[in-house]
Amino acid sequence: MRIALVHDYIKEYGGAERVLETFHDMYPKAPIFTLVYCPEFLGPHKERFKNWDIRPSFLQLLPFKEKFISPFRLIAPIVFKLFDFSGYEVIVVSSTGAYIPNCINKQSAKQICYCHTPPRYLYGYATAREWKKYPPFRVLAEIVNHFLRLVDFSAAQHVDVFIANSENVRNRINKFYRRDAIVIYPPVEMPSKKILIQAEHSNSRKYFLTGGRLARPKHIDLIIRVANELHMQLKIFGKSFAGYGDELQNLAGPTVEFLGEITDEEKAVLMIGAKAFLFAGEDEDFGILPVEAMSFGTPVIAYKSGGVVESIVQGKTGIFFQDLTVSSLSKTITHFKQLSLNAHICQKHAQKFAKEVFVKKMTAVMNKII
Repeated sequence: MRIALVHDYIKEYGGAERVLETFHDMYPKAPIFTLVYCPEFLGPHKERFKNWDIRPSFLQLLPFKEKFISPFRLIAPIVFKLFDFSGYEVIVVSSTGAYIPNCINKQSAKQICYCHTPPRYLYGYATAREWKKYPPFRVLAEIVNHFLRLVDFSAAQHVDVFIANSENVRNRINKFYRRDAIVIYPPVEMPSKKILIQAEHSNSRKYFLTGGRLARPKHIDLIIRVANELHMQLKIFGKSFAGYGDELQNLAGPTVEFLGEITDEEKAVLMIGAKAFLFAGEDEDFGILPVEAMSFGTPVIAYKSGGVVESIVQGKTGIFFQDLTVSSLSKTITHFKQLSLNAHICQKHAQKFAKEVFVKKMTAVMNKII
């Protein structure tokens, strides 16, 4: 059976790329078709994609292509349609919400779409770039987005099976595409038994932790404001987007530390040493990092919005705050300090999202389709 994988673009490493990695583990001979591939921007994760059969589009030949990731969305539907999938029996589209990769010409193949979200910029969800603050550009962008929504809807009708990364995204697929979807939560690599024991008996949890993709919808600025107000030690890891990092640096007080991009090994050490992982993502599609934190026995303090509502058990593996305000988060952190959440319960709950569970469910779907 000939299988092909499709991914929007490969320039940063986040939750969607972790899912792509798992697909590659499942089907190591399957080529990955993508708009552009920029390994030099993957930081400590670039070696993960080494020796993969990655087949970027002709846009790969453009100089400074990494600067045009956002404008490429205007021509992405046409570019994806130019890929040749003749001879493939199954095409698995990993749709991150950046472009409209379902525009591919699947020919006689079955097309499965693992959807992280329909494009957020098309349907009114918060994005990394504040393009709406410029009135002339906003009017033009709304006109363009109207036609892109038509293209996106049409492309979605060509998909044989939709798989959503959460019930939250399943609802979006139904709302915007009028299609149903199977829910299979993203795969999370569980820590080794040795690390689990170390995490469960850790007595050195001294700071709060946040990080990941440092983009505006994550509201890291809110977390920093609270850290400044409460004079609490906060560590932040991850890569900045659209100039947001400079804003965060200027906002941070003396108790805030920026760590930049880190390896999985460094992240494990950070998770084990954290009192809690703070997560303020707005309309989060799913949220892999909160589950990763729980897998290390670290509870999560999260904004009650989007997919994290499905992964965090209130009062057992973490607690929610209700509003994106300093007051709401401050009160929740103060309340959290009075609680004693069990690390073992956090670890056990995270097992529901283990990589093995994802592979088993995804294989069952593939076998049924074939």
